[in-house]
Amino acid sequence: MSVIDIAAVLLVLSAALGYLNHRLTRLPPTIGLMVMGLAASLCVVAVSHLVPEWNIAATVKGFVGGIDFDQTLMEGMLSVLLFAGALHVDLEDLIERRFAIGALATAGVLISTAVVGLLAWGAFIALGHPLPLAWCLVFGALISPTDPIAVLGILKGVGAPRSLTAKITGESLFNDGVGVVVFTALLAGATAGGGHPSGGHVALLLVEEIAGGAALGLAAGYAAYRALKSIDDYPLEVLITVALVFGTYAAAGALHLSGPIAVVTAGLLIGNHGKRAAMSDLTTEHVTSFWTLNDEILNAVLFLLIGLEVLTVDLDPGHLAAGAAMIPVCLLARWVSVALPVSVLGLWREFTKGAIPVLTWAGLKGGISIALALSLPAFGDKDLIVACTYVVVLFSIVVQGLTVGPFIRRVQGARGPS
Repeated sequence: MSVIDIAAVLLVLSAALGYLNHRLTRLPPTIGLMVMGLAASLCVVAVSHLVPEWNIAATVKGFVGGIDFDQTLMEGMLSVLLFAGALHVDLEDLIERRFAIGALATAGVLISTAVVGLLAWGAFIALGHPLPLAWCLVFGALISPTDPIAVLGILKGVGAPRSLTAKITGESLFNDGVGVVVFTALLAGATAGGGHPSGGHVALLLVEEIAGGAALGLAAGYAAYRALKSIDDYPLEVLITVALVFGTYAAAGALHLSGPIAVVTAGLLIGNHGKRAAMSDLTTEHVTSFWTLNDEILNAVLFLLIGLEVLTVDLDPGHLAAGAAMIPVCLLARWVSVALPVSVLGLWREFTKGAIPVLTWAGLKGGISIALALSLPAFGDKDLIVACTYVVVLFSIVVQGLTVGPFIRRVQGARGPS
């Protein structure tokens, strides 16, 4: 099928299932679409077993398998979704909590990667699926970052206090860039024969990609800001923001810098200073509406894809059991990765009692983890890692996503605002 055909099928399915969710189940839109996509996939599997001559499972699986999820998300949707998310974030809130956000987005990812890797190594051995430590650490790196798309999509309307929302949002916007760098470094070591990159090598990569990405985002954002300030023509100004997103992300890839960090930085600049000083009220309204609509449409398609991707996952019972075992492992690692940096760096003053469990439960995993898992080179245990990633992401989005609002309200009611 052509790209246009695939896009048409996904958009029609997103609209149809979104309509059914709105009329029948009334789950949050992103979660509802993913659940319906998952249910549709399981129905396809069931029908193929009941009426094998229809060969429906092979047809649908061929369609889903023909979509390069890694490339679709990481090289297509991600830049738009990150920019749209950053455009609505209050920069002053992030700056005020910069130490807490920085600690969670950097040290937190590294700690979680190590904890998940070590615990998964022991768990896989106990479950009869021994996996080299190097590959367990790769799994830790791809599952540790909180997904900004899932977090921003599900946090809308949960009623979290502003301070807490700023921490969760800021961390999710920046830690995926850190996670991708750590994942890339560990993957290089694993594919080279199980070696582990030195801490200095990882630190150098972090500085190069993240600091370089931020600098590129600031430079590109400032150039767009100057262009926006010099005119008053909202169609052209919307086009400039589109060019900013895709041009910055492409340039970051060519320069081996962090594209996500570059796009987020540019989005923060345009969404704050740009809206205040470079756009008329009419332009601000159109730019905001344009990116909000793109965010909603792409989120719908992405979460539908996550639900459909179950058809490409190995449903071996042993792998699914291992995935279930990874759920408490990832939650424990998340708790440690939040509490330890806060304790060691003396950031307790920025967190009230009860904020740590909320940050732990609100640390949602999403499409980025699945995309990284699917991007792994073919090797004997790839199906195990993909299945574990998928199970953890499903639990995170469905169970944590549906309960994060009540959880926040319960903890905040018992402990006071964070």
